[in-house]
Amino acid sequence: MATHRQIVLAAKPAGMPKESDFELVENPIPTPKPGEFVVRNEYLSVDPYMRGRMRGVDTYTPAFRMREPMAGGAVGRVVESRHPEYAVGDVVVTMQGWREYGVSDGGDARKVDALVVPLSAYLGVLGMPGFTAWYGLHRIGEPKRGETLVVSAAAGAVGSLVGQLGKRAGCRVVGTVGSAAKADHLTGALGFDAAIDYRACGDLTAALRDACPGGIDIYFENVGGAMLEAVLTCANVGARIAVCGMVSQYNLDVPDPGPRNLFELITKRILMQGFLIRDHGNLLPEFVGEVGPLVGEGAIRYRETIVDGIENAPRAFIELLSGGNVGKMLVRLPVA
Repeated sequence: MATHRQIVLAAKPAGMPKESDFELVENPIPTPKPGEFVVRNEYLSVDPYMRGRMRGVDTYTPAFRMREPMAGGAVGRVVESRHPEYAVGDVVVTMQGWREYGVSDGGDARKVDALVVPLSAYLGVLGMPGFTAWYGLHRIGEPKRGETLVVSAAAGAVGSLVGQLGKRAGCRVVGTVGSAAKADHLTGALGFDAAIDYRACGDLTAALRDACPGGIDIYFENVGGAMLEAVLTCANVGARIAVCGMVSQYNLDVPDPGPRNLFELITKRILMQGFLIRDHGNLLPEFVGEVGPLVGEGAIRYRETIVDGIENAPRAFIELLSGGNVGKMLVRLPVA
């Protein structure tokens, strides 16, 4: 019987995950039942939110279960089908996660066009991260020409698109990152107006004030902690904060205390709103219709950090949490 490889969670991580928290296992390639199809995955998504699912507690998504394959985004081609709407050769995005082959009834799947952009883009700039960036900026940030937008984790899959969309909306865009090379990438290839290396700047609040002389009107939050506190200090009256993630807190067993200056929300009448992109799937066609052509014509740029081989998915995940990626982190699987 033909087999394929999967990554399962072997232990609940304590702090930063280790490769030993995961295990590579081999199982039979699934056989589809009526109404199902089998996908051979070509790219696997590696995302920060996966860390929260390793805590063993169900939240807005179910926790990863021990010894079960890691669920998550994947893109590949249908190789066997007993589903009337999916044919062999169709390119699909699913949530089949860290495995070489997956089986789906179509409930977690959508067809995509591999002739418009590379397959990998449907897990990044035209996938969940891109959709997250587009929704958070436009529906919560509501950018206006001449405003200042600050984006944290700005060289990542979400932040890099937020900044480019902000520039298209006429904003002054400032990104925060963790290295000089990433800062150069923002102000060079991506067209940000300024970038702050938070590891080297010393006083983060002072650095934000220098980069944002007119204050901050919109903040796209990916980091939390000291970054959020500094932004609140520099925010303008009526600022909007779209809260997408707080990666600085993901590996802490006991989260840091909240920002000490939350009173700024009141005095400056700041809107601070968290969101989950899964709640807004009805807007996905609008997002793809708007951003897809921009990606296809090169008006939106994106980077990918690609690690080869499913056996290296845990390493890719650890590198992601350590800031070792530029753009979307992906695992590429060999195509037979």
